[in-house]
Amino acid sequence: MIRVGVIGVGTVGRAVVSILEENASIISARAGDTIIVKSGVVRNLDKVRDLSILVSQDPYDIINDPEIDIVVELMGGIETPFEILKSALKNGKAVVTANKAVLAYHRYELQEIAGEIPFEFEASVAGGIPIINALRDGLSANHILSIMGIMNGTCNFMLTKMMKEGVAFDAVLDEAQALGYAEADPTFDIGGFDAAHKLLILASIAYGIDAKPEEILIEGIEGITQADIAFAKEFGYTIKLLGIAARDGAEVELRVHASLVRESAMIAKIDGVMNGISVVGDRVGETLYYGPGAGGNATASAVVANIIDIVRSGKRSPMLGFNHPLEEGLHLKNRDDICSKYYLRLRVLDKPGILAKITQLFADHSISIEAVIQRPSETECAHLLFATHEATERSVRELMSQLEVLDAVLETPYMIRIV
Repeated sequence: MIRVGVIGVGTVGRAVVSILEENASIISARAGDTIIVKSGVVRNLDKVRDLSILVSQDPYDIINDPEIDIVVELMGGIETPFEILKSALKNGKAVVTANKAVLAYHRYELQEIAGEIPFEFEASVAGGIPIINALRDGLSANHILSIMGIMNGTCNFMLTKMMKEGVAFDAVLDEAQALGYAEADPTFDIGGFDAAHKLLILASIAYGIDAKPEEILIEGIEGITQADIAFAKEFGYTIKLLGIAARDGAEVELRVHASLVRESAMIAKIDGVMNGISVVGDRVGETLYYGPGAGGNATASAVVANIIDIVRSGKRSPMLGFNHPLEEGLHLKNRDDICSKYYLRLRVLDKPGILAKITQLFADHSISIEAVIQRPSETECAHLLFATHEATERSVRELMSQLEVLDAVLETPYMIRIV
């Protein structure tokens, strides 16, 4: 019999307990042993309702319990969970976590501490989609050329409503919060940070890149308006928040931002709260992984799958899937050197000569304009909407800084990358 302790019996933790109890027969058949949840940890004992397991408020009740074989960490946060996970590993406990934040900052340290102790984290990226095992195991024969994914269901829900129903940003955010898709403080989701944590985990498995969130390009969807939606539709695009990892020679670029994506692309068809991740390998080509990226049952399904995997195989391979650098010399690309096509929106005074002055600034920065549209905004004002040919992040940011100080430009220019 294998005994599990769950640190963080909230929505996902309750679902883990429920799955292990209600699906016990099929789980034991697949694992080759009986798995039970012996105990759990909650923040507030006064809020505990209808739990069939013993609970406390002290994680070390589980970590120091000699009968516990597997510790499941679902508490969230960074430094406190890091200390708890270290303690569990030092006590010889196998670990399963869904905590993307702690892995975004401490994944390599945890791999070193874990050594041959099983450490699984499928649920940390894209909920119920088995993308970790796909990258670490199923595609292990490939050089990974790129990863591109919708990794945050909140943003995808909001952008889908904005694109298909014309709902304004503030209104759709209110709806997402009312439905429980967005937190009271939605910054972590709509600012792109949640997706960035997930991208860093995938990039470590694919490329062995040890980057922190502060080192990569991260932008959210807060500035998107119906003017941007109209431009996207007119030119055959949809807008998605994407996490992108791509290899360019010895460099790997990592970025999270709103993106204009061709409507014909597979990933453009993933709507609502669903997640989808495209992975391109040098041998297999493109593979696409689609499914629910969050929610108690979907995330718990991945957690329980990791528990079964540990019990069945005693999986002792390195946590990230490799023992030494995957490729010597592979390193993170400077965000300023990333190349893309760009869409820029300017709100300007509607007067003669303004467009000529602005397009001259594009030329001064060697940025070629592919298309431009002028839309009336209000009396004596207009929106200028530009699509560019490929340019560097550095040159576009320098252009935007110069545009912003022009007297004719009435608000901070807004930019979306085109992929």
